[in-house]
Amino acid sequence: MLISPAYAQAAGGAPGGFDMISLMPLVLIFVVFYFLLIRPQQKKMKAHREMIAALKRGDKVLTSGGIMGTIVKVEEDGTLLVEIAKDVRVRIARGTISDVLTKPQPAAGGQAQTAAGGGGAAKGGLMSQLFGKK
Repeated sequence: MLISPAYAQAAGGAPGGFDMISLMPLVLIFVVFYFLLIRPQQKKMKAHREMIAALKRGDKVLTSGGIMGTIVKVEEDGTLLVEIAKDVRVRIARGTISDVLTKPQPAAGGQAQTAAGGGGAAKGGLMSQLFGKK
């Protein structure tokens, strides 16, 4: 015979069972993604939900479309009536609020006191308060 018969070799190199070490990179990647991406996004979403729930009349807000205005009325169906200019009011959904710019100031009645002075309004800036210039 000129050609010798070829025989298949036995399969080798394949592990016989389940190996936990081969799963470790996948678990490590998931842990890194959780702490760097998923968890901060959940905190941000929770803070946004709390901000949306705390909206009230008089708040100056910014919508996700870039419209700035003052809340005139908070309605029960999840919408807000926002005044964007004098006598121009639009009805928007609560979810479109991206930021609360300012909260309404408390009514002037002698009850509001400054944190630094305790009684009267502080005159001057931060530097004059620090260095005592009067």
